[in-house]
Amino acid sequence: MAKILVVDDEMGIRELLCEILEDENHEVLVAPHAAAARNIYSQTDLDLVLLDIWMPDIDGMTLLREWVSLAPLRCPVVMMSGHASIDTALEANELGAAGFLEKPITLQRLLSTVHKIISRSSLLAPSQIAASFGMESSAATATEKMIDVPVKVTSFDTIGAARSATTTTLVGVSSSSSANLSNWQLAMAHIQLQTPLREFREASERVYFESLLDQTHNSMTRVSEVSGLERTHLYRKLKQLGIDVKRIKKLAR
Repeated sequence: MAKILVVDDEMGIRELLCEILEDENHEVLVAPHAAAARNIYSQTDLDLVLLDIWMPDIDGMTLLREWVSLAPLRCPVVMMSGHASIDTALEANELGAAGFLEKPITLQRLLSTVHKIISRSSLLAPSQIAASFGMESSAATATEKMIDVPVKVTSFDTIGAARSATTTTLVGVSSSSSANLSNWQLAMAHIQLQTPLREFREASERVYFESLLDQTHNSMTRVSEVSGLERTHLYRKLKQLGIDVKRIKKLAR
């Protein structure tokens, strides 16, 4: 379990990130602006900071510069933004940011990044953090590369639109090519956090059942056992989520 500070002026994003990270057993602190973030950062032993760039009072880059000017970063800092330029990403890299998450942030990328950074930083002394977590300096990768997460990016685009191969502890994707990923793995990679909660739940449930069907070779009996749903309820649930039940029956034969 890690102690993570989420800094974002949008309440919806703060609440959603907080809920997801707490589900992973992390302790999450939130700050709606730079002043609150400054106080928490100076008074709390943190394992990671997720810092939004565009905020109304003091922007995230200014706050990062302030922290770096006072002393080496006390913990890894990941910048977040939906409107940042490549130059901004490069500057964050030079200042020692551990990564750059571009909004809309996918569930897969968030959890993969947090896991990678916390796992690596736990082996480092505080004085080593800033030097160890600099992102790659090339303009082609600085906006997407998070430490050693294997992601190939060909353009400066939103994470949700980037069709790149990645490894994640969430769904067990280990292929080196997106062409080899199953439909449910690609779906998980493109679930966006900035969606209404109902849509987010439906998308997550769809991925859950599609992954079970994939892993059980479309065995409704096994899916029913694993999910804990009686078969009639299971069929109703799949139809509600837009999963083609008739096609599944044909594939299972």
